[in-house]
Amino acid sequence: MVQHHEQILVVEDETDVREALAIFFETEGYDVLQAANGEEALALLGASPTVCLILLDLFMPVMDGWAFRRAQLADARLAAIPVIVISADRLAVEKAKDLGARGCHLKPIDFDRLRTDVDAHC
Repeated sequence: MVQHHEQILVVEDETDVREALAIFFETEGYDVLQAANGEEALALLGASPTVCLILLDLFMPVMDGWAFRRAQLADARLAAIPVIVISADRLAVEKAKDLGARGCHLKPIDFDRLRTDVDAHC
């Protein structure tokens, strides 16, 4: 296993999906932070702005992916962190482009394809 030493932030309200992503990327050698919504994600980023990539769901309670992305882009310390959208919404590819995301993966997630995208950014 390659040890990457980079942190990935997974922002996903579905516990099973969030934990599956975390376990997968931890076994790939990444340090993974987890947030159940955008508000939690911003708090984590405030404490650890060294995240190399954010995997972002769009539809979440408290603060959705759109509100999170607006707040991220408004913060000079966080704006440059790339985002990959993960969503069950079949229109998410266009929505991800509108958010300035580096990519989009539809659920169910193709983990091998996602790992390739993550490795390209971290």
